[in-house]
Amino acid sequence: MSRREAGLSTRAIHGPPRPRRNRDPVAFPIFQSSTFINPIGSAGEVLYTRYGNNPNQVELARRLSALEGAEAAIFLASGMGATALAHLALLNPGDHLVSSQWIYGGTRQLFDREFGRFGIDVTYVNPDRRRDWKKRLRKTTRAVFVETPTNPLMRVLDLEPLARLCHDRGIALVVDSTFASPINYRPLEHGADVVIHSATKYLNGHSDIIGGAVAGTESVIEEIRQLLQVWGPALDPHAAWLIDRGMKTLAVRMQRHNTNGMQFAKWAEGHPSITTVHYPGLTAHPDHTVAAATLDGFGGMVGIQLAGGAQAAERMLRRLRIAQHAPSLGGVETLVSEPRLTSHASLTPEQRQAQGIPDGFVRVSLGIEDVEDITADFERALRGTT
Repeated sequence: MSRREAGLSTRAIHGPPRPRRNRDPVAFPIFQSSTFINPIGSAGEVLYTRYGNNPNQVELARRLSALEGAEAAIFLASGMGATALAHLALLNPGDHLVSSQWIYGGTRQLFDREFGRFGIDVTYVNPDRRRDWKKRLRKTTRAVFVETPTNPLMRVLDLEPLARLCHDRGIALVVDSTFASPINYRPLEHGADVVIHSATKYLNGHSDIIGGAVAGTESVIEEIRQLLQVWGPALDPHAAWLIDRGMKTLAVRMQRHNTNGMQFAKWAEGHPSITTVHYPGLTAHPDHTVAAATLDGFGGMVGIQLAGGAQAAERMLRRLRIAQHAPSLGGVETLVSEPRLTSHASLTPEQRQAQGIPDGFVRVSLGIEDVEDITADFERALRGTT
């Protein structure tokens, strides 16, 4: 009889099975130390928190790699740090990166402002034009980057055809899967080579740390580790411990986020002050068929377009009492933001419009409160906005 693979919730709590000794702590302790006593005369690994091998950092990586089905993983001080080093581990001066147009504004800034300084050229593709992926590849293309689901329109990409295209040419497929979490989607199972997360979001889930993570092959993660030692964006041990604690409830939190997201989206779909609802669980969403076939849950992120534009959005945000106006997402509390002023503020109005993010677009990160209280909060806040 084959051995049963542990479920996602079990992996999130325990990681790969290992023996425990009598009197070991059930809760992994915080190793709040910058350095560790090193054996004299030893040429072995030096434990130093800046190197990313503090026990808290290592324990966290064990569990994420188990969740993602990866050979290895590593945590960094922010999601942007994870994005930057994941790409620098794959790209050298003179290399070419092909990126989806549908990406987080901070990632777009990284590609546009910084990668050119390293001699890395970036080309953007509208994923709706699927044939353009092949057309944009060059002999120097070394990686393709996508988000799925995307920020903030919740578009869902079918990775497998893109993965085949990349692998036929020896190109790495890098996927930011923050909006899904490993509970709803595991890109490596669909052909991706590298997975990136902003651990600030669902992995931690409590809006109290900043962190990032990368999962993939041992060779890629080791390259990131070498970059980490030089560039220095190591995750603090206490932050690692908080993510560790948050990940223990990741599966049950995502179940509630999924339920609340669907209920809120259905409510928003019928509200007269809301013209468009962006949620992959709705049949009207352009990627619903792909989402239903590939995701294990549709998530807690919902985009809504208000009929009254930016002024209506501001009036609504001022009137909310439970949902909070804040630029992050993925926490236990419901958070609301305007991408034009936060995640995509670096883009021009024309660029935002081209991506389908007009003024009056609001991104709602459904928490795990009673969803009836959240819809009532929005119902009251929307009165008089049209």
